[in-house]
Amino acid sequence: MSESSPVPAIGILSASLSPTSRSRLLAEAARAELAAQGIETDFIDLREHALPPCDGATAYGDPRVLALKARIEKLDRLLVAAPIYNYDVNAALKNLLELTGQAWRGKLIGFLCAAGGAGSYMAVMTFANSLMLDFRCWIAPRFVYAQPDAFDAAGIINPTVRSRVQELCGVMQRVRL
Repeated sequence: MSESSPVPAIGILSASLSPTSRSRLLAEAARAELAAQGIETDFIDLREHALPPCDGATAYGDPRVLALKARIEKLDRLLVAAPIYNYDVNAALKNLLELTGQAWRGKLIGFLCAAGGAGSYMAVMTFANSLMLDFRCWIAPRFVYAQPDAFDAAGIINPTVRSRVQELCGVMQRVRL
């Protein structure tokens, strides 16, 4: 892709299944930031997809899995908004990767993480390592990590977190694969 080529659509994956998800607020902020810059997005909300658990067999052929896999395959960059539970990304995100793994191959991945405290700021690295080693993904060198006090019910209230979302959106546009 040349320097003057337009940025292709950026996928935004909201991995939380919670109706009051803070990581979804991060995903929404990224979508608004990219839209304000005229960048097309494909917003994937896992709450809208009742995926089967990966069983290592028949789940791969499930029509819901195949539909999401096709959407992910079409993208070359993906912002992943995930909650951090017990020092790791949530099980729904790991299940999605297990079900659609090859669709992630070679993509630029950025992370928007919401966690309960400061102690698990590196929790996303295990998932990122898997993406790099198993699927040769490129990991954006900047990610967003936000604690509960960065939010109110309507969205992000912490200006530093909002600025980091903007910076990550910029990285996702500038990096050429």
